[in-house]
Amino acid sequence: MLTEKDEELLSILRLNARASVSDIARATGVSRTAIQNRLNKLENNNVIKAYSVVLDSAYTSGLISANVSLKVKPNLRKTICIALRKVHQISHIHSISGEYDLLVTIQASTLEKLSEVLNMVCSTEGVERTNSAIILDTIFER
Repeated sequence: MLTEKDEELLSILRLNARASVSDIARATGVSRTAIQNRLNKLENNNVIKAYSVVLDSAYTSGLISANVSLKVKPNLRKTICIALRKVHQISHIHSISGEYDLLVTIQASTLEKLSEVLNMVCSTEGVERTNSAIILDTIFER
């Protein structure tokens, strides 16, 4: 159960995950020690799983993105996901229903790099088939 102060703390971190404990303490009117204890509690209870970077659209608009559907051997699915998570050009891995098992989003700076990553994904042991679609334009994003 989260308190109102916990919710306020999370709200501040959503805006800026790099906010210092001192800054959060000033903004919430709570001591630094109390904020640190709340952060530790939220992390230990898996409310906060990680801190991340949100990239500016000026940077990401210059990247080439592709959605790649993967058909994988069921007994190698976990191993494949672990291997794909290590590829820094892969931004998302989704488990999906239907003909394919996974949907992977790749973001690369050039077509050559995209092709290189696609080749690596296709050659991953247990990947049986892929279907790729380069994203031409984003019409709407929330």
